[in-house]
Amino acid sequence: MATLRSKPNRWFAAAVLWLAFGGSASAQPQQIDTIKDVFARLHACWKPPPVSRADPMDITVIVSFNRTGAILGQPKVTYESEKASDNDRLAYRIAVMETLQRCTPLPFTEGLGGAVAGRPFAVSFRTRKRPPKTEEKRAWLIQKTS
Repeated sequence: MATLRSKPNRWFAAAVLWLAFGGSASAQPQQIDTIKDVFARLHACWKPPPVSRADPMDITVIVSFNRTGAILGQPKVTYESEKASDNDRLAYRIAVMETLQRCTPLPFTEGLGGAVAGRPFAVSFRTRKRPPKTEEKRAWLIQKTS
């Protein structure tokens, strides 16, 4: 009977060890080494308010980080869609601050952390649908068929 209990305990112990050592390695976020990756990580964290709470709008925030990826100072909203209501603006400001809270500190590499520490990033979050760009036609671009 002791042998029946020891096998499940071994499996349990192995699972705990795997989670403690193998699982934690994959849970660590991959370090960010480029400015492009900073924007990609922030946009991956972005969750706009649902349409039932606010109409889609665009918002831009300026934020700086220290060398360890934590927010430095206070983020500042510098642009909001002009036709947005006060309720929409408030909902989007909250969503931006929640994004920054959820996503920081950013896991900068030592090199990137030293390079961007204290420098402002203007991060735009766009949720409005844009009309497709019309292709401009100019006389010298039109092919002649004669």
